Amino acid sequence: MDLLSDLLAPLRLEGVFHSRWLAHAPWGVEGERESCAMLHYVAEGSTLIELPGHDPVRLAAGDLAVFPHGSAHRLSDGPGRPMIPLRRVLPERPPGDARTVELDGPGERTVMLCGGLHYDRSAASPLYRALPPMLVLRASCLALHPLLGETLSRLSDDWDPDAPGAQLVSLRAFELVFVLALRAALDERPGASPVLAALANPAIGAALHAIQTRFAEPWTVASLAAEAGMSRSSFAAAFRELIGEAPMRHLTARRIQEAARLLVDTSLPHERIAGRVGYLSAVGFHLAFRQCHGVTPGTYRRERTA
Repeated sequence: MDLLSDLLAPLRLEGVFHSRWLAHAPWGVEGERESCAMLHYVAEGSTLIELPGHDPVRLAAGDLAVFPHGSAHRLSDGPGRPMIPLRRVLPERPPGDARTVELDGPGERTVMLCGGLHYDRSAASPLYRALPPMLVLRASCLALHPLLGETLSRLSDDWDPDAPGAQLVSLRAFELVFVLALRAALDERPGASPVLAALANPAIGAALHAIQTRFAEPWTVASLAAEAGMSRSSFAAAFRELIGEAPMRHLTARRIQEAARLLVDTSLPHERIAGRVGYLSAVGFHLAFRQCHGVTPGTYRRERTA
């Protein structure tokens, strides 16, 4: 069972925009929510991250922050700094592009590597969407994962976006960093969020793996509990506590997510898609799909493929 691979494989990374920041204090940049996963690695100096609804976090040299959903946040050298909108510093950030950003000032220098990994959002499973808005991996953690640490260090030092094959190399390198970072978070800090704790829990993880990969089977709470090796009541309570929703609701979301992908990527009739994702009748499938997306499968397909 490799739940992390099953979680990330469908994302289908489409490209990466990356940049190297040379910022001298005082400085502050405010970014809106992005339609991609994001990474910030501090190679030198430090930076303060402010995420709405969360306590500020300071990254020191060698620390890495991962934003699975591209959540809006602020970067600065310290609290209370005036913020420049990111769109003024980097007005366009197409996948495959690379930039160097310089922010002048009289104070301490921070060198930071940033990457935005664009992926197919419709392919993101409900479990991926439940990941926390930010994961922080300290330098001490990266030291225990040498492939991750070395890759980040080399990406930061070997900065030549015009070298032959640089675009493909950067995509593969940042993809590797993203996967390794999530694996490191799972290994080192499973208690940092309920979802990471669920992924690290052998019993709940087994049920999640079944939902992620065998969603078309006729699951019930009792059969999922048996898959987890738990009693029905204990499983239902533990699942809700860690995932934040009931097992069958999570299963429905996974089925509808796969159905939405099939509607866009294939020409299969609705009845076939219903069967492929675990519904015995097209009527039940239509009702569940409309409840999740607010439109019928036919309307969804027409709007997404127009």
